[in-house]
Amino acid sequence: MKKFNLLILNGPNLNLLSLREKNIYGNKSISDLLNEINLISNKINARITHFQSNAEHEIINCIHKSYKKINFIILNPSALTHTSVALRDSLLSVNIPFIEVHLSNIFSREKFRHRSYISDIAIGMICGLGVNGYYFAIKAAMKYLVKI
Repeated sequence: MKKFNLLILNGPNLNLLSLREKNIYGNKSISDLLNEINLISNKINARITHFQSNAEHEIINCIHKSYKKINFIILNPSALTHTSVALRDSLLSVNIPFIEVHLSNIFSREKFRHRSYISDIAIGMICGLGVNGYYFAIKAAMKYLVKI
């Protein structure tokens, strides 16, 4: 069976998980999340790479470098969700399937967070389920990849 390459890509301020707004984002740090994801990758047929940046251009460069190397992206673009046409264009350029993930329910928050510049080009969106959203996205990504 083919081994798939998944990229977990996190945007601005997600390096501060467990420190910022715990009532919204929970108590797990990004390291906790990644440790749990790595345990999952050992159980499924996937190699998981992680990248996080607070800089839009670094995230876009990571997407570009993923071309023909990554089979699927699990993307939490954080605030770039609502602002970045450049992020959208980079995802369209490489044509790698992806799922948009948000820890919080963006539709129950401020009005400006209700608009995503990338959800219409994603395979799907998971929001409001905390870190479980990443686990569900990985499972969905693997099912998607096995079918194609």
